[in-house]
Amino acid sequence: MSEAPPAALWHLYLLETARGSLYIGITTDVTRRLGEHRAGRGAKALRGRGPLRLVHHEAVGSQGEALRLEAALKRLSASGKREWVARRLTSPL
Repeated sequence: MSEAPPAALWHLYLLETARGSLYIGITTDVTRRLGEHRAGRGAKALRGRGPLRLVHHEAVGSQGEALRLEAALKRLSASGKREWVARRLTSPL
């Protein structure tokens, strides 16, 4: 019996636009996804809003876990999102 391929590790990432807006997304490949956003092939919300800066990214686990965290963070205000990132950067993961 062959082993199943390992499940993809999902990542949460936060981008900041030129005007300071924050965008939250999930992906299995942060580098690829950031390139897609910068090339205008990502989310419509980011098109024409560059340059984009990667503010934070971290491995989350499964797609379900990543989706739940993404949804929770999207409910926060902009200041709440920035506070969440600041806490992540000052505490060990």
